[in-house]
Amino acid sequence: MPSRQKLIFAIVVLLIAMVTGAGALWLTRVGPGGSGEALIGGPFALTDQNGKRVTDQDFRGKYMLIFFGFTYCPDVCPSELQVMTAALDQLGPAGDKIQPVFITIDPERDTPDAMKLYVANFHPRMVGLTGSPDDIAAVAKAYRVYYAKAKASEGAAPGDYLMDHSTILYLMGPDGRFVKHFTYGTDVKTLTDGLRGVVQ
Repeated sequence: MPSRQKLIFAIVVLLIAMVTGAGALWLTRVGPGGSGEALIGGPFALTDQNGKRVTDQDFRGKYMLIFFGFTYCPDVCPSELQVMTAALDQLGPAGDKIQPVFITIDPERDTPDAMKLYVANFHPRMVGLTGSPDDIAAVAKAYRVYYAKAKASEGAAPGDYLMDHSTILYLMGPDGRFVKHFTYGTDVKTLTDGLRGVVQ
């Protein structure tokens, strides 16, 4: 990708992170008739990297640390997953209470086999989830995740494209309810401390 396009893409990702980071703060039912409960999360049925159909119910009893991205992501996704991995490692035994989950927003290319190869680069317990376009649209809507196929560069091959997407880490409780979020750029220490404060 030309350097100018890389710069534009980086700016777009930063803007998305700022908007979604702010959005996660007000996505709650407040005011008259509101419960104060976060409007993030919900049921889903997806396919893991081994081709097994899984639902949100399969993760009950553990915290889930979820990131939405895609395997062709050049920088943001791998860096966030590396931070997730390092934080879970630093938590030691307490990290076993947290299930790291990577959900694709590019089901067209991210097959179970592609996800298996990709998540193998990160935490050994990381689960990679994919599904049909409708499946992904549904889970993205439940988690208030923005994503869209970016305009391909001139002369690019048909399958050579990037995805614009929000960049928030979601921590869900053992009951499946939203606990807290971490914005893009959160460092390993901050993430580790934030997780430790919840699971210990």
